[in-house]
Amino acid sequence: MRKKFEDGGMPSGRRGFLKGMAALAAAPLIAELAACARTQPASQSGSRAAASPGTASLARRRLGSLEVSTLGLGCMNVAWAYGPPTDRRDAIQLIRAAHARGVTFFDTAEVYGPFLSEEILGEAAAPFRDQVVIATKFGFDVTPAGERRGLDSRPEHIRQAIEGSLRRLKTDRIDLYYQHRVDPAVPIEDVAGAVKDLIQQGKVRYFGLSEAGGATIRRAHAVQPVTAVQNEYSVWTRDPEHEVLPTCEELGIGFVPWSPLGMGYLTGAITPATTFDPKSDLRAGFPRFTAEARAANRPVVELLQRVGQRKGATPAQIALVWLLAKKPWIVPIPGTTKLKHMEENLGALAIELTAEEVAEIEAGFARLRVQGARAPEQLLKSHDIGANLGSSSAGGHGLSPLREERSR
Repeated sequence: MRKKFEDGGMPSGRRGFLKGMAALAAAPLIAELAACARTQPASQSGSRAAASPGTASLARRRLGSLEVSTLGLGCMNVAWAYGPPTDRRDAIQLIRAAHARGVTFFDTAEVYGPFLSEEILGEAAAPFRDQVVIATKFGFDVTPAGERRGLDSRPEHIRQAIEGSLRRLKTDRIDLYYQHRVDPAVPIEDVAGAVKDLIQQGKVRYFGLSEAGGATIRRAHAVQPVTAVQNEYSVWTRDPEHEVLPTCEELGIGFVPWSPLGMGYLTGAITPATTFDPKSDLRAGFPRFTAEARAANRPVVELLQRVGQRKGATPAQIALVWLLAKKPWIVPIPGTTKLKHMEENLGALAIELTAEEVAEIEAGFARLRVQGARAPEQLLKSHDIGANLGSSSAGGHGLSPLREERSR
């Protein structure tokens, strides 16, 4: 049975949690997770599939009709974005350790590295490829040398991109193929049609969109059913709530929050004294990660800490459980480069939030004002209309042009 933690029985910080894990119980974490209670009733959380020998079994959820583990693993961090690439052997070991602990959902993209994240995931997952769901993304023009040259979702480019992803991932099909960003030069119907062709050819199983708004989701879904939408969503980033989540719920589409731990800020490990290398860490240029913003936003972490102290949980775990409690078709994909952090994230599945505790977090957050935009202005402009707070696609067609507009 899942361990019952006494109130205040564990430190609230990430490092304190990790030091205290060894004393929790004689039973290993894997066995504990396999039998733990979930944030949703069993009828909502999804089925539990039998694990292969040597692996644990986590509860499952459904993104549309695609079944995945309740938490996935984002594989961007091992190659790019929040520091220099992880040692390749360590990255492969991390991915294989996640699978051994029951994770069946792995997320990457051709632009991560570029190419390196797909290559690492392909090598790591090769021994158990048929047991997992691999999601990757297209939509950027990346040269063979790794130069990023903007967006490109033309059907002919999609057909070219899939071949590279299949080769790097060492597979004959992509389980979930996302358009990484909505292309303002290509009608979304053309994009959906191109992916539909790939599905008919057996190279892709399911279609997804990333940082898309409601109107674009609807237009794409009318051509090829959208299985999942992946937008940024966390306790301190609420952009999807005003139109994207209602659209997904109406259409039966799953939702995959990227950066569910606020690019690491919600773990409590990042302070005003933390430094970011502008050569390798995107956060160095993000408005929420200036020293002033980090100090001003500390009450968000303290809110998670207060709830976590009563549950014997870290702020990171409460941030993940909060997402899982929102809807049974939400599947976060926290990324990390460290085994201990991955285990901590999976430990969130042993925690339940009551309706009162969820309401406490909502009420506490409503009294706060997050300082700093979630991304630099240039990046925010690349998101679809309706994907950012303050924008709405209601009555419009989103950032993607209509076919008749393009032909003028």
